[in-house]
Amino acid sequence: MFRQAITRKPGENFAQGITTTLSSDPPKYELILKQHKSYLETLNAIGLDIIQLEPLPGFPDAYFVEDTAVVTGDVAVITNPGAESRKGEEDSIAAVLARFRQTARIQAPGTLDGGDVLQVGTHFFIGLSERTNTEGAEQLGRILEKFGNTWTTIPVGAGLHFKSSVNYVGKNTILVTEEFADHEKLTGFDLIVVNNSEAYAANTLWVNDYLLTPKGYPDTRQKLKKLKSEIIELDTSEIRKMDGGLTCMSIRF
Repeated sequence: MFRQAITRKPGENFAQGITTTLSSDPPKYELILKQHKSYLETLNAIGLDIIQLEPLPGFPDAYFVEDTAVVTGDVAVITNPGAESRKGEEDSIAAVLARFRQTARIQAPGTLDGGDVLQVGTHFFIGLSERTNTEGAEQLGRILEKFGNTWTTIPVGAGLHFKSSVNYVGKNTILVTEEFADHEKLTGFDLIVVNNSEAYAANTLWVNDYLLTPKGYPDTRQKLKKLKSEIIELDTSEIRKMDGGLTCMSIRF
């Protein structure tokens, strides 16, 4: 069971962050605030106490707090973000997490984004992406091993982060995009494959046996019903415009 969630209010410069999404309709600040509020209310309703941080001046992407730390029951690993413009976000998160866990840090030249790390029990899948390099993944793996965990690296072809395409949804089941449907390192799990037309919905968040999934992806929702967990749809239209999803908006522990 998760008990806490660290989040950060979107700054007024939210739309100035990094994005690969080409849109003639830029993010609307009032709407992202509304969607953020709904997200917080949902996490609170399913049993999480919220630690809400204020916007971080000069860091428009700081809203996506998950990239700054990997938190287990034993340790909080502070990352070294892979994007130069995001380096520094992790320092404010480190101060908060030090109240709850012993901390460790990823050191340069290693880079690591939390969005590339998927925990399934005591095993961690670490995506190798444009933001997470081999050195960063190996540093994280060595830290995790000290606490009895195992880990595996998986190259990320398409998508910003590993969890853009692969997420654990409970009951030995992983939700994946078609790109990962036959991946050998996911052998042993039941896979739910998201159609390419709904690939964004692969970023579904499993918390305390609830499934938080982005609104507007009916085929994926239908497939998730077989898990018999309560499904909660959330509007993430403005978050998607900045390459974000439901997992990256909080650090849960």
